[in-house]
Amino acid sequence: MELAFARCKRAAFPRELAPDSALPHWREADLLEMREAVRGGAPNQGTRIRMAWSADEWRVLFECDDALPWATLTERDAPLYSEETVEVFFDPIGDLESYYEVETNPIGAILDIVFRRSRSGYKGDWAWNCDGLRVAASVAPRGWAAEFAIPFESVGAVPVAGTRWRANFCRIDRPARDGSVPRELSAWSPPLRENFHTQERFGIVEFVV
Repeated sequence: MELAFARCKRAAFPRELAPDSALPHWREADLLEMREAVRGGAPNQGTRIRMAWSADEWRVLFECDDALPWATLTERDAPLYSEETVEVFFDPIGDLESYYEVETNPIGAILDIVFRRSRSGYKGDWAWNCDGLRVAASVAPRGWAAEFAIPFESVGAVPVAGTRWRANFCRIDRPARDGSVPRELSAWSPPLRENFHTQERFGIVEFVV
């Protein structure tokens, strides 16, 4: 299966986050769809993604179909992946020696980590904070949405037109709080296994004007 590829268009958007694709600044953003992580088919509950960028930050919008969106964790760097979450993985350098991960859940909690390659594999630095990272989440009758604003300065990379990053957008959906229904993993660029930390399967995002 080929790696996913998408264009991220430059846009003017308000400072305030409002996770809603109907707003004017998302009008020109390409629509991306997630697929089931292991086999690449259609997930039971779909997820749509849009991106945009400015001189200062990268905006990523998730809109999730969900019959029962839920979360309980509120503290920063809590294990959001143990409940329902959407996640952004990205490697601005593209050499897969290190990469960033930011997550949120339906109530807007934040988890941010940087992973660096070591002799024994990748090691996560949980003490790292993406300074200035902003997140907004909202729950609607048919699902939930989340928007990330990731400051370029905090990840040490400011793109220009034509810059390409390795990235992936992922979701953990847990249809039942009690675990009686198996979780579903979906991704923009499916890792082809039940592990999003599959750097060689990160897709390609190209920043354009």
